Amino acid sequence: MAAKNKEPYQQAYYPPVPTRGVRYMRTSFTWQFYRFWVINLKILKLLLKSHN
Repeated sequence: MAAKNKEPYQQAYYPPVPTRGVRYMRTSFTWQFYRFWVINLKILKLLLKSHN
């Protein structure tokens, strides 16, 4: 017989709350625009390497 959980509302059951910095990175247009170009440049670099 399995033991029942006596504390169903422990902290481990709740998702972590994002920090102020994480919320900024998720919502800032400037940060997203910067990351978009960084990732695109990495992909372009990878493609150029593979075609040589």
